[in-house]
Amino acid sequence: MPDPIFSRLPATVFEEMSGLARQHSAINLGQGFPDAPGPLAIRERAAQAVLEGDNQYPPMTGLPALREAVAGHYGRTQALDLDWASEITITSGATEALAAAFLSLIEPGDEVVVFQPIYDAYLPMIRRAGGVPRLVRLEPPHWRLDRAVLQAAFTPKTRLVVFNNPMNPAGTVAPEGDLELLAELCVRHDVIAISDEVWEQVVFAPARHRPLMCLPGMRERCVKIGSAGKMFGLTGWKVGFLCAAPDLTRTLARAHQFLTFTTPPNLQAAVAFGLENLSDWFETMPVEMAASQARLAEGLRREGFAVLESAGTYFLNVDLAGSGVREADRAFALRSVTEAGVAVIPVSAFYEADPVTSIVRLCFAKQDAVLDAGVERLARARELSLAAD
Repeated sequence: MPDPIFSRLPATVFEEMSGLARQHSAINLGQGFPDAPGPLAIRERAAQAVLEGDNQYPPMTGLPALREAVAGHYGRTQALDLDWASEITITSGATEALAAAFLSLIEPGDEVVVFQPIYDAYLPMIRRAGGVPRLVRLEPPHWRLDRAVLQAAFTPKTRLVVFNNPMNPAGTVAPEGDLELLAELCVRHDVIAISDEVWEQVVFAPARHRPLMCLPGMRERCVKIGSAGKMFGLTGWKVGFLCAAPDLTRTLARAHQFLTFTTPPNLQAAVAFGLENLSDWFETMPVEMAASQARLAEGLRREGFAVLESAGTYFLNVDLAGSGVREADRAFALRSVTEAGVAVIPVSAFYEADPVTSIVRLCFAKQDAVLDAGVERLARARELSLAAD
């Protein structure tokens, strides 16, 4: 019989909206990938490594050169003191890193605190591992943690908490107070934190990313997940990092070895090169992304949209109700792609229960001409929605 957890899952909203975008020749501001091809030097190094390097199985935990480079990068940029040999595992993308964490750390019946809006892979993987999600609902426009609500989510059965920071789809970077609250409760309840930090390099001044692992009491109970694909705008590469204390790392690596076992060696070599040699990229890329975000936000505001602040990621959100649109987010998204030729993502898709239904998410990691055309088409979608009201 088909697996009851996965067989009843619908197609993801990203697959649905991207499919509709292709069908209607629409601009795709839905799925989160950049138009730019990524740094040339790192792509050239990947090609060179295929032709001149070793293409057989690399070490299961990752090439030593890449693990050393990850440790060095986090030491320079986040003041983390990680031992490359005992605290870093290379995975085939951050989603595989999440799967390894859930499968290795959850026992059947364990409760896992997760925050809505939520990355869509979390819940099915947690349930497949035998975990029981405990949903914490975050509210726009600021999506802040609430002490009373969060305390109520922790019980004697809580084993893990999963925290995405910077957060997709909210576009927020967690302030110090939220990190301190989460760390306090993890320590008090002896809970392990899975800190999904794949957007850590895509942060816009004056916001700053601080890893949860740096908070008091969290060094030994935090699993930090990073993504080379997000760092370098190479989303198809699927090279991820699991960072954790040695005891946790040994457990995580045992799950990783039976998921993908390893990751293409040429991509690992190229990412190691990028982390060690492309420091300018980590300075210029966020500035360029911030400019694209500002361009899209300003254009939308000129057309009467209420735009929420975005401090990081590739995404910003539009408040439909604040924009005078009475349609729910999914209805507006379908109208936008089929009638106005622009795909967006309804944020209600990131909730399992009691969804926020008046927010749509847009990806701004696009060329200026695409963003400008997207604004024009969204203005048309708004006009159509208002006319139909």
